[in-house]
Amino acid sequence: MATKVQPGTGEQDGPDRTAPTIQTVQRAALILGSFTVGKPHMSLNEITARLGASKATAHRYTKALRAANLLRYDERTSLYSLGPQVLTLAAAARAGLPIVAAAEPYMEELVRRIDETIVLSVWDGESATVVRSVDNTDHMVRISVRVGSRLNLTSSAQGRVFLALLPPEQVPSLPRAVRRSAELTEELDAIREHGLSVNSPTVNGVRTIAAPIFEGDEISGTLAIVGTTATVPDDVKSPMAQALLETARALSQRLGNSDGSPGGR
Repeated sequence: MATKVQPGTGEQDGPDRTAPTIQTVQRAALILGSFTVGKPHMSLNEITARLGASKATAHRYTKALRAANLLRYDERTSLYSLGPQVLTLAAAARAGLPIVAAAEPYMEELVRRIDETIVLSVWDGESATVVRSVDNTDHMVRISVRVGSRLNLTSSAQGRVFLALLPPEQVPSLPRAVRRSAELTEELDAIREHGLSVNSPTVNGVRTIAAPIFEGDEISGTLAIVGTTATVPDDVKSPMAQALLETARALSQRLGNSDGSPGGR
């Protein structure tokens, strides 16, 4: 059988040339994907087991990934972790999410309307992660939220909205969390009823109100007001909370949900 040649390159396009390259990419992705929030460090033996190859092969891959700043190695502990280049890629990935571009005008309008910091978060598979924050308020004290921040799943307003509305199979820790806290169970029921979560930590004087954003029938993010307890009321029926809910529903409709609720109900 004749082998196809790319015009002008002289390179073969047959499976013998492409298969090794594809396998290399797949193995590198497998290594990087093995690191999680729950397991941020791995030994070479663990990487070798995940790769299903020899230790020499695993070492070659880790060496190449370190050269690209995708992995770092701690000589003191002999453990690997994700490198700084992953943070750059993650920031670029977050910036490219369709929900970020779609939410921008809604967030700007809500800031003008209520004069508080507005934060957009998405589910990263384990927690709520901040992907956009608009804090150009007129307050003397301005609250800023760092993009990339990962929010506590059970204590943050955004995390609780995800807990209440995500499919149970996407949150395996939920049964254990609700068993530990009757208050959390009541709060999740209230979120499903009102579509809002209010969080007021007593330690820092900051209050957050969060509402869900839906793409089609599924929750894809949360929109939140972040301010001080002096300026943000804790009542879900307050004009500020209702303005947030209206904005989240309008954005959800923009993203394909009929009325800003699960399944368009």
